[in-house]
Amino acid sequence: MPPRLPKICIAIQAASPAEMLSRACLALKETRFLEFRLDSLPSPAAALAQLKKFLIANENITAIATCRRTANTGGFAGSVDEELSILLRAARAGCNIVDLEVESAEEAAPVQFEKFRADLHKAGVQFLISFHDFSRTRGVDRAADRIAAFAPDLIKVVSTAQALSDNLAILRLVEDRSASARILGIAMGEEGLVSRVLGPRAGSAFTFASLEDGAATAPGQVTAKAMRTLYRAHKLNRDTRIFGVAGNPIAHSLSPLMHNTAFHREGVNAVLLPLKTRTVQDLLALMLELPMSGAAVTMPLKQEVLPHLAGQAAGMDRLVQRIGACNTLRVGGDLKLYGYNTDVAGVVRPLERRMKLKGARIAVLGAGGAARAAVFGLVDQGAEVFIVNRTHENGVALARAAKAKALKHAQFARQHFDAIINSTPCGMKDAKEPLPIAEDELNADLVFDMVYNPLETPLLKLAKSRGIATISGLEMFIQQGARQFEIWTGKTPPEGEMRRVVERELKRRG
Repeated sequence: MPPRLPKICIAIQAASPAEMLSRACLALKETRFLEFRLDSLPSPAAALAQLKKFLIANENITAIATCRRTANTGGFAGSVDEELSILLRAARAGCNIVDLEVESAEEAAPVQFEKFRADLHKAGVQFLISFHDFSRTRGVDRAADRIAAFAPDLIKVVSTAQALSDNLAILRLVEDRSASARILGIAMGEEGLVSRVLGPRAGSAFTFASLEDGAATAPGQVTAKAMRTLYRAHKLNRDTRIFGVAGNPIAHSLSPLMHNTAFHREGVNAVLLPLKTRTVQDLLALMLELPMSGAAVTMPLKQEVLPHLAGQAAGMDRLVQRIGACNTLRVGGDLKLYGYNTDVAGVVRPLERRMKLKGARIAVLGAGGAARAAVFGLVDQGAEVFIVNRTHENGVALARAAKAKALKHAQFARQHFDAIINSTPCGMKDAKEPLPIAEDELNADLVFDMVYNPLETPLLKLAKSRGIATISGLEMFIQQGARQFEIWTGKTPPEGEMRRVVERELKRRG
């Protein structure tokens, strides 16, 4: 029985042997399971002596040697004979596993192939045969059968995800075959992250990661640090509850950091993944078939998901019905979807900690989706809400729906408010307009800016310079996330820790 492999393997490619081994040294801080992409080197054979010295000097490393040919989407321009020779020499240099693409296995002469396999096994090296499709996810079972015909020690099937639902085909393949074969399945691309993180949980022998950002050897590959500390891929098991944050774009969402930190801090066996999707149907297919326990959704999914909630009115909280938007999904024990709007909590909770909302005069700048949650939520708390929008007619429509009031800009400028809330993109990083109102119109006791990148917006800076109390968009983000955590887990969220990690990451991003 071959030794059990670590769950995360760092794939390394480089322009020279020295660079490859330098990166390998850095990778050892994360894992002792490395793949050496010899086909990324100008002369793979010339690197083998140095690789042997490295493997002798660093004991207990599990090393994979790969030298994929250009005809099979690799970087090695040589023949099948040359590829087999390099892989065998890599095995004798100390690599524990060699990866041969199925096309090369099929092209090699039978006698030549069998001798290669026998020489590997004589050296105590495991034989992995792989299949890669860089355009789509289709026929993965047929691909696995092609590989299985050669009876390798490990089967590797890699496709490209064009939708979230493509992860299901890969995970089913792994689940179906892992009892009788050592297999790993991965869907490449941003949409395929689910398969990368959940593969080992489904029975995959291991999964791949990159050394650092910008060093991926395949589309959608994330860093080993993210796999280990953010998603804890090596710790997930069949009891792990799966959540997601869905939208497009979604890669830079801070929700995975915030929620995974909270899950770990409170001892909840769960993980939240970023889910890139263009349609609500794609999201729901993944959620219900995986199945998932819940998800956060962004626009336009907040509205598109409404018809899919359980019994519609029965499947959504009162605020979802009134606002007409749902940003939080929970999958019930009946596998039906239940919807919530936690954007309201993101506005109401920070304000009610600072003032009595009943009877408070609050001006909301903007009339979009974020404003809608604020207006309905504050009216529900008994506040007197005034909507100020560039297109006055849109403000009037929202005011009528929420039982608020709409003001033209000139009317707004002549009045005083207990709080002003900015729901517009003004002040956002790289936004053309830094302020939603003129400097002399800051006529309130408190200013709340929903924008949280940058942490201190031009509007908040102006308010602070005048001694006006402020609430940042970061606090709204944390509070809506805290409410999601409550809905999903029934536990009290660790708000301080959630805020700390998000704030630190925003500062890191600049």
